[in-house]
Amino acid sequence: MLSEEAVYICDACIGVCNRILEAMPETFAGWDAMTNEQLLAALKPAAATVDATRAVLQALVEVLRQRGSSWEAIGGALGVSRQAAWERFS
Repeated sequence: MLSEEAVYICDACIGVCNRILEAMPETFAGWDAMTNEQLLAALKPAAATVDATRAVLQALVEVLRQRGSSWEAIGGALGVSRQAAWERFS
């Protein structure tokens, strides 16, 4: 049974998804099937995707911290220790 709840995605996440799609060729036969030129052309959009994803993650953590969430809770949600979360995001 399908839920009738609406699901929304933020503009930042849409941007990340678009960057991922730009980094992948329309028909993907694997990295080995690509020419060096194709691989080199894929580097910039792939790097942009990583940067955008990091920015979204950092923003989420900052909002959680502003709301009083503990480093332990944030680390637990990420599957890392409190210390690892603090070192990465503070």
